[in-house]
Amino acid sequence: MKRRQVIKNLSVLPVAGVALGSVSIAGCKVKEDPAPKRDFFKELGVVPRINAGGTMTYLSGSLMLPEVIEAINSTCHDFANMYELQDKAGEKIAAMLKCEAAMVTSGAAAALVVGTAACITGTDRDLIKSMPTPPGPQREVIIQKSHRYVFDQAVRSAGIKLVDVDDAAQMERSINKNTVMALFFNGAESWGAPPDKIKHEEFVAICKKHNIPSFIDAAADVPPVENLFKYQQIGFDLVTFSGGKMLMGPQSAGLLFGRKDLIEAAKLNYSPHECPIGRPMKVNKEEIFGMYAALKYYLEKDHEKEWQMWLDRIKHIAGKVEEIPTVKTETSIPTGPANVFPSMRISWDAEKIKITAQDISKALLDGTPSIIAGGRGNSLGIGVVLLRPEQVDIVATRVKEILQQAVS
Repeated sequence: MKRRQVIKNLSVLPVAGVALGSVSIAGCKVKEDPAPKRDFFKELGVVPRINAGGTMTYLSGSLMLPEVIEAINSTCHDFANMYELQDKAGEKIAAMLKCEAAMVTSGAAAALVVGTAACITGTDRDLIKSMPTPPGPQREVIIQKSHRYVFDQAVRSAGIKLVDVDDAAQMERSINKNTVMALFFNGAESWGAPPDKIKHEEFVAICKKHNIPSFIDAAADVPPVENLFKYQQIGFDLVTFSGGKMLMGPQSAGLLFGRKDLIEAAKLNYSPHECPIGRPMKVNKEEIFGMYAALKYYLEKDHEKEWQMWLDRIKHIAGKVEEIPTVKTETSIPTGPANVFPSMRISWDAEKIKITAQDISKALLDGTPSIIAGGRGNSLGIGVVLLRPEQVDIVATRVKEILQQAVS
């Protein structure tokens, strides 16, 4: 028998044994006992949490959809050319979002970095290599003063100087030959900032008048689903959304989409290219497939049915805790634009139930299972959108127990 045939036989025979769920010993098949399921939380000493809070990154965002996990598991066994995958996935995502071009990034923060870099470098390879200190004067990015936020550091990572403006007139005066982009933080008002002095449409109009790209950070701003299309329709050149919040894709993935020339430049500033500023922010193939699957599922699902499910969860929890005298509940729905989904607030007479929301939060956190929730005084906030179905009653029962124990 030739050596090649021996190797071929060796590589095929074990696979057949695995496929049958057995091993062959001296020609006899012996059934193997299934390996016990490993508890990685326990191995590492990490406490699993029930998230009755929100899609915070420190809490690992949201839980991935079964469709996303399937996409990851079904693609992790083969190799792919990452240039080809990014291009092909981007084409499909752009078609779904009805925009010119798109790409998957390692979260919305990475999209801010490579999107800004794209506005500086275009496709100039020398400029791409020089980032974040390209030759010449420092580039500038316009931003409303009320929109300064923790994630503007991602934009500054591209070596730019942020120029704060108060209103449209100052924005116009601030634009000069060094201006490469204008950034709009969509969630500023939701984060407690005063109302925008420059609204979306006026902001875009000024950018187009002066031929500078406009970039909107809308990371946490679905639902509603319409937001995925709204800002590009207004005219923003670049848009980013997080993949690991309510899209429920991989926590470390995000979307950057908009003008084709800028997306192509962003890809040149990104991995798998070896030298650019975005190389340390690489996204793996499984995350790209997973992000594609998440977006497809999100666009096709019944959003009204999901919204009603969230309201039903609130009704169920309310029905339990309101059995305690003086306990009241209300449904809270933010006006937008960020985190627009229903949650609930539970309040009580502090003279009758002698416990604070902070005390309840600590009791929930320290209990088994550990539950994340928050609040102040006699008002406890409960988020329902990230709960698994079986966790709704667990949260309701636990909160009721803690309140009941504090009744004077």
